[in-house]
Amino acid sequence: MDSQKFIDYLCGMARIMAIDYGTKRCGVAVTDPLQTCAFGLDTFAPEKLISFIKSYTTLEKVSTLVVGEPKQRDNSPSEIESKIAVFLTKLKREFPTLDIVRYDERFTSKMAQQVLIQTGAPKKVRQKKEVIDKLSATLILQGYLDQYQRI
Repeated sequence: MDSQKFIDYLCGMARIMAIDYGTKRCGVAVTDPLQTCAFGLDTFAPEKLISFIKSYTTLEKVSTLVVGEPKQRDNSPSEIESKIAVFLTKLKREFPTLDIVRYDERFTSKMAQQVLIQTGAPKKVRQKKEVIDKLSATLILQGYLDQYQRI
């Protein structure tokens, strides 16, 4: 494959985006174009999330939205699931061509806190909810990638 064909191939690849939906903040993560690694992007208020996704998808190709599915320990839906259902309806209406999938997000916030502790992040950083939400979205996306052997 010559270099131009390879560049065209890479440019045609679409990212995957993950959302850790919350009532105050939503963490967002994306993959690289080859869909090998997850990277935390930012956090947004729930009411600004759709407009962010619109603007992001005009700049970058996105094929799939992975939305965290919070469950209780007994596998029953979390309290926030009704709000996520409303959000999913809006997503499907606004982005009919994107695949929207759910991924079990149990314990991602706890795992995010543990990652921050293990990496030696200062206490001030570990206490910022935005950091935990963004890292949670990254863990959701990396878990999705790992489960579907995209890496």
